Amino acid sequence: MPRLGLATEPMGPGAAVVARRGQRLSVHGLDDRTWVVQRGQGRRRTVRRMGPARSRTHLVVDEVAARDGLHQQQLQLASYMAAEHVGSVLHDLGINCVLDVGANVGQFGQRLRRAGYTGRIVSFEPLPHLAKQLHERADPDPEWHVMAYALGDEDTEAEMTVVDGAGKTSSLLQASEFGTSWLPRLDGVGKETVRIRRLEDVFDDAVDGLDEPRVFLKMDTQGYDLRTFAGAGGRIEDVLGLQSELASIPIYDQMPRMPEALATYEEAGFETTGIFPISRDRDTPRVIEFDVVMIRADAVLKGPAAR
Repeated sequence: MPRLGLATEPMGPGAAVVARRGQRLSVHGLDDRTWVVQRGQGRRRTVRRMGPARSRTHLVVDEVAARDGLHQQQLQLASYMAAEHVGSVLHDLGINCVLDVGANVGQFGQRLRRAGYTGRIVSFEPLPHLAKQLHERADPDPEWHVMAYALGDEDTEAEMTVVDGAGKTSSLLQASEFGTSWLPRLDGVGKETVRIRRLEDVFDDAVDGLDEPRVFLKMDTQGYDLRTFAGAGGRIEDVLGLQSELASIPIYDQMPRMPEALATYEEAGFETTGIFPISRDRDTPRVIEFDVVMIRADAVLKGPAAR
């Protein structure tokens, strides 16, 4: 059992819901690998099976809390499902090199390792203070490399708006009017000049030493994904799958909308395997951004019938 503390994801084999320390607890087994740890009695909780019975995966719902925070619960579930989905796609494609563009401090790479991916990770992060933390996480892992620059459609330098906190929303684009009303900190705390390179020019360095590179491209560049994609040039043919942010409501100026991005990826031969909401408007049910996962269908090593 996990150590008592804050709740973990309430789903999946071996998962648990854990109340805060000091609360009265009761423990219920759902099957031989899944447990629920909860506060005393009186709250109605529902256990819903997810997928086929053989998967032994359950969603545990506190119905009162769910109604009070439905949208946030949906986003957390989508995040969990997206991570599991990416892991499955990497397996199906036989991926041995993940290009992690817009790595921040390595959260995506850590999720890949927790999901069991053991191949190469090449993380790109241009902001020095974030790249330093990224190096600290990646250095103990011989298959995790760091390249301290951004990727785009030309080899140049540009100013990046630096956002405080975790810096996840720092961008080479200016925040839109909607973006600053939705998240005021997008205005940033300053500017920093960063190096931008084209993926086509660094692709060979990223896959150096791999006899048969099978590459997955993950892009989380705060509005710069299509420019990163364009910078791959002819080497995009060597990319078997990708993950990209899609904007339903652009939070940056010049950020392409979802239909344009999907059309660009589809024209290059990619097909959608999953779309997951990642952020919502506080005042309406609108989704602001999605993550899309796409593949070259002919690159799958084994189809569903062989799973």
